[in-house]
Amino acid sequence: MSTGYISFIKENAPFLATGALLSFLSCFGQTFFISIFGGEIRETFNLSNGDWGLLYMISTGAAAVVMVFAGGLADVLRVRSLGIAVVLGLAIASLAMAFNASLVGLVVIIFALRFLGQGMATHVSVVAMARWFVATRGRALAVAGLGFMLGEATLPLLMVWLKSHIDWRTLWIVFALFCVAMCPVLFKLLKLERTPQSEAQTNATTGMLGRHWTRRQALSHPLFWLLVPAIVFFSGFGTAFWFHQVHFAEVKGWSHLALVAVFPLGTATLALSTIFYGWAIDRFGATRLLPIYILPYVIAFVLHWYAPSLAWTALAVILMGLAGGGHGTLLNACWAEFYGTQFIGSIKSAATALMVLGSALGPGISGWLIDIGVGIEVQMLAYAGCFVVAGIFLWAAANMARRLSGLA
Repeated sequence: MSTGYISFIKENAPFLATGALLSFLSCFGQTFFISIFGGEIRETFNLSNGDWGLLYMISTGAAAVVMVFAGGLADVLRVRSLGIAVVLGLAIASLAMAFNASLVGLVVIIFALRFLGQGMATHVSVVAMARWFVATRGRALAVAGLGFMLGEATLPLLMVWLKSHIDWRTLWIVFALFCVAMCPVLFKLLKLERTPQSEAQTNATTGMLGRHWTRRQALSHPLFWLLVPAIVFFSGFGTAFWFHQVHFAEVKGWSHLALVAVFPLGTATLALSTIFYGWAIDRFGATRLLPIYILPYVIAFVLHWYAPSLAWTALAVILMGLAGGGHGTLLNACWAEFYGTQFIGSIKSAATALMVLGSALGPGISGWLIDIGVGIEVQMLAYAGCFVVAGIFLWAAANMARRLSGLA
């Protein structure tokens, strides 16, 4: 990490720590984390793999719908208020998971975890970074995203080890207590917000055509919809790979442990890629980089299809991390570059809803295809084709954005 990057972090530590902490806490509602307890949940509620996948899809789909309406709260409420409310909600959902004995209750709990974790906690973190930082927005988004990466790198192995010593329901009580303990930390970090909500309009930066775009204006313009395939495919097919990792390992003839052992390579690459893209966005602008970031995902899923040995899949996982760093920072920076920051909460909420919807549809559709005989390897090749299409749409979006910004 360069000296400039380190200085930037030191100078803005409280604000960046807020984004990183919310990003980390979002892990409690992410697929990679919930799936760790999938076996125990299925056994407790007597669910088949198909039943569990369907329940997960329904709950996550509902979370996506609610995100469309709830995300705009980030334009109205201070991060201090909204962020703490979201974290307290995560604590309640975690506590409910520990004591729930009802299948209907499980549906509601998964919905709450997905909505508050993957949805709102991530959303508030991104909106805060995009609104608080302008010239250094890329680096701010990158640093905040490291909180999620820390969780993704450490929590799976830690949870698997803890499950062998502590009942899984007790662990969810610990998660609830941890969320509650983080609320005073957030409050202290946010005693003085970088851009108080009362000054949001004065300090807001404009987007294309020199104006602040409302969500209605953004959604009625073709540019937004050119970005949708990348949002939905990236979330949907990436989640499908992680969700069906046990089946993928079985098909390839590897142990699950052997497959999981290569995942940290992807996480390390994701962290480095995020830092790089954070710098590159501030240096070149998000629009210029938009068409290229998804290319490693195309190659990654072709390698997943081919992969005669685990080494090839390890390379694919590394490429997934390389693309993930771009996806997590570029698109979030684009919302501010394209549409301005005054209404970024409501616009970003629509994108977050699409992301959550993709993560709901991906595992469900992939599982259904497996059941009807479409193998997971063939699916990987199809996913690669979908990312080629998404890349073409991103290229068209970048060209359109340059014209509207007067850069073409």
